Amino acid sequence: MSLVKTPWLVKKLYPQLTWDIDTGNRCIYLTFDDGPIPIVTPFVLNILQQYNAKATFFCIGDNIRKHPDIFEQVKNAGHTIGNHTYNHLKGWETADKTYLENFLLADELINSKLFRPPYARIKRSQVKLLKEAKPGLQIIMWNILSADYDPKLKPQKCLDNVLRHTAGGDIVLFHDSLKAWDRLEYVLPRAMEVWSKEGYEFKSV
Repeated sequence: MSLVKTPWLVKKLYPQLTWDIDTGNRCIYLTFDDGPIPIVTPFVLNILQQYNAKATFFCIGDNIRKHPDIFEQVKNAGHTIGNHTYNHLKGWETADKTYLENFLLADELINSKLFRPPYARIKRSQVKLLKEAKPGLQIIMWNILSADYDPKLKPQKCLDNVLRHTAGGDIVLFHDSLKAWDRLEYVLPRAMEVWSKEGYEFKSV
């Protein structure tokens, strides 16, 4: 069972990572991991356009290679792009040198100062290496985890969790992936409608 809201202790243990953006405004920072993917990513782009919303897409390099046209759609829509490694590596199980090389391979396609580690698994040594290799790099985590990737989570429960816990300044994590599709297709338009009626804006990180 995934925790919806990131515990304060975790954020305190990793203060060098960005977990939320408290600007004092009614603003939600939507983020989408693992794309670009046919069907799913264009669906997300369409929903965001309906609400004049900007988001941040943490893309996998190999998916950009496979679907360059969809990657261009994301960029042309004015959204922010972040690096999510080339092969969705789990940092805790990957040698530092390999992790850095995989990050840099994706960076050749993405060229972003934003990075999100897959699975939230990254060693402090890897944080140091990446920031040395890419000066100004920000490692963006999240404060709200939708868990849309979990096939055991009912779409309505996923929606309820997100709506119950999200507030201004939160970075919300969704996935534009096939694994998340059953929940994302249900949750995203409904959450956007509720948040919009509550007066929230949607900005990229």
